[in-house]
Amino acid sequence: MSEASDYDLSMLVRALVMESNRFLEIFSAAHSLHPTDMTALNLIMTARSPMTPGALARALNLSASATTSVLDRLARAGHVARERDPDDRRRVELRVLSDASVLASAFFQPLAREFSAAWSSLSAADRAVVARFLATTTSATARVREATSDPAAADEEQ
Repeated sequence: MSEASDYDLSMLVRALVMESNRFLEIFSAAHSLHPTDMTALNLIMTARSPMTPGALARALNLSASATTSVLDRLARAGHVARERDPDDRRRVELRVLSDASVLASAFFQPLAREFSAAWSSLSAADRAVVARFLATTTSATARVREATSDPAAADEEQ
């Protein structure tokens, strides 16, 4: 696909997102996770620093009570623990439990291996282009999502 149009790229990204969602649905169903619970678990797992319930609520665009319900379900399932910050006992941090990490690793390792095999023929330059494409596409999606979820931000951009 040497002459991929914006439309072609958009459709390929959409197909990737749909396949990824379908793959995640298998994991979610196998572990009785609601899609929001799965999203929350992924956000907590991939956070660069310990996530708090408030930060999770903002990331999920949920109320505090709805976020509490998500965290209660994840805690009951043995996926997440709420822990007090040792330096500030008022602050609660969320931690993915090791059993949940083991489950996720076992499930996602075949996909990681398949990705690795699919990308093995890409040169370093090709990988740099793909990485830049994915990063800019993700950023563009986040910008539109944020503007869509906050109409005031969309008005400011115009």
